[in-house]
Amino acid sequence: MKLLNNGDSIRNPSFLTISTFVIVSCVFFYLGKNWSNGYQQLVFYTSRQTPTASGAATIAISPNFNKTFDVSSVIANNQTIDAAPPSQDTIPAPAPAPSAYLAPGSIKTFGIVDENGTMAEEFEVGDYDPEVVENWGNGSDPEVVDSIGGSFRFGIKKFKMCREAMREYIPCLDNEKAIRNLKSTKNGEKFERHCPKKDQGLNCLVPAPKGYRTPIPWPKSRDEVWFRNVPHTKLVEDKGGQNWISVDKNKFKFPGGGTQFIHGADQYLDQIAKMVPDIAFGRHTRVALDVGCGVASFGAYLLSRNVITLSIAPKDVHENQIQFALERGVPAMVAAFATRRLLYPSQAFDLIHCSRCRINWTRDDGILLLEVNRMLRAGGYFAWAAQPVYKHEENLEEQWTEMVNLTTRLCWELVKKEGYIAIWKKPLNNSCYLNRKAGTGPPLCDPDDDPDDVWYVDLKACITRLPEDGYGANLPTWPGRLQNYPDRLQSIRMDAYISRKELFKAEYKYWKEIIDGYYRALKWKNFRLRNVLDMRAVFGGFAAALAERKVDCWVLNVVPVSGPNTLPVIYDRGLIGVMHDWCESFDTYPRTYDFIHAAGLFSIERKRCNMSSIMVEMDRMLRPGGRAYIRDSIIVMDELQEIAKAMGWRVTLRNTAEGPHASYRILTCEKRMLRG
Repeated sequence: MKLLNNGDSIRNPSFLTISTFVIVSCVFFYLGKNWSNGYQQLVFYTSRQTPTASGAATIAISPNFNKTFDVSSVIANNQTIDAAPPSQDTIPAPAPAPSAYLAPGSIKTFGIVDENGTMAEEFEVGDYDPEVVENWGNGSDPEVVDSIGGSFRFGIKKFKMCREAMREYIPCLDNEKAIRNLKSTKNGEKFERHCPKKDQGLNCLVPAPKGYRTPIPWPKSRDEVWFRNVPHTKLVEDKGGQNWISVDKNKFKFPGGGTQFIHGADQYLDQIAKMVPDIAFGRHTRVALDVGCGVASFGAYLLSRNVITLSIAPKDVHENQIQFALERGVPAMVAAFATRRLLYPSQAFDLIHCSRCRINWTRDDGILLLEVNRMLRAGGYFAWAAQPVYKHEENLEEQWTEMVNLTTRLCWELVKKEGYIAIWKKPLNNSCYLNRKAGTGPPLCDPDDDPDDVWYVDLKACITRLPEDGYGANLPTWPGRLQNYPDRLQSIRMDAYISRKELFKAEYKYWKEIIDGYYRALKWKNFRLRNVLDMRAVFGGFAAALAERKVDCWVLNVVPVSGPNTLPVIYDRGLIGVMHDWCESFDTYPRTYDFIHAAGLFSIERKRCNMSSIMVEMDRMLRPGGRAYIRDSIIVMDELQEIAKAMGWRVTLRNTAEGPHASYRILTCEKRMLRG
């Protein structure tokens, strides 16, 4: 092979090409290195991070950090940019760069994606101390929060605190002006709902009492609560001798007694179980109603027997009895037998109990006992503990005779009378009603009467017909009825494109998987869940999933009036619930719930209701330190976040399990303790 001399190698084409490339590269490198300070840089990001020697993740700070960019300088003079508002479908701008380098391991994540961009099952959600009081001030007036397409939307940066006197305010039950204007109050009309006009509703944050503390957790709360959380001694003064309640230093104590069971609720329940063994607490009897409940010791002690009891009483002279019940962690709400149907469906309760509940059951041809009959399940029991049962004074004996006469015409069977308790059983079908003598009253209700229509419906002096097909009567024992397909599932008026049984099954599976995710990712094991409200319950799948998981809480399932009435199904499953319109205030005290759940509520109700009014009502019902999860369409989330922050809530918007491109989001909220 012929060797090239020096001159030949220099003139070789390959050598010339390589040399030219090297020289040009050096020139561009020199220009970029020395002239780049005056011009914008192009920044390239690697798709992966290299761990440090210690294995901890590192963060790279962009070279553009702390530099300004004049975008207009790179736009041609003949181009214009329209300042259009961002749509919901646009990808949000990335978060700003950190202001300083962070030490390895110091990152707190607040979503389901970690700092490396990978999905994580565990992450920090932040600790909350409800004892920390936020000085909130006096709030602010409404102002324009944005202007889109020439239309203005008014919002508020900060809601003001209500007066201290409103700390136990229930808007629809404390409307003094409406109550003063009532034509009559003889039948208890003043204890019913009288809501403020639409533009006069609650627009401030109800304060907690001074000295309010995080409630004592269940089951200890059954026996004692903090005095400062319900600072009222009237019940102690009136009922202390009946073993209802007492004061011990900074706590109220509940010995477990009642007016008719001063020796304790457990002994009283044992007596009822022996009188009528077929009641079978926790098996045949799963759902009960306690009328005029006092401090709800009857329902509190039934919980240990697998019976969930809804305790009700009016906001009357003993107005704080329901508040004590809720503070104890017992299912309760304010309700009164007066002139309207109670907000529960027909055949809801396996047992209805009245112990000295101060109700005249035989007045107006027995119209109040007819309401009991409507709500009592076919084959269910009514237990009455009162003076007419056992005392032999003339006027009390007359009351007993009237009661026996009325219950006989209702076809109720007096199965047992012992001591001061009488227990009746409702028939399983209509045969007794149809075989009564002609002209016997009260009459049967018209066939077209809907016994489940309860929202602002007057009481009716007629006997509610039982379904001819036996729906509602043939239920399996607890806990089998929780997952059983109720017969009344078929009678609900709703659009269903697939089998209702499949919808029922799918709803439970859906919530079971979501709650499993909450426990795994949102650390629900550390939550204090006791009093829970589901604002849009459908078939009660959320509550059923909690029950199957054996979470020691109770859930009040709300069925909004704007949707199908699924309450009969909820009660047939062995759960409790109520009908409600979220355009109005709810019948409960402030600081009732530890957790409020709202799934798909706002995207539906925003067509009818003011979203800020619903949120302020949620704040009223939620305890300081309590949480609210709002699972809804992305189109409502911006406004909900804005309202929540104006109420002083701590909020985090999270993706659902479907990922960042799903149309739904979860807004997790924590209520702080605020002071004016």
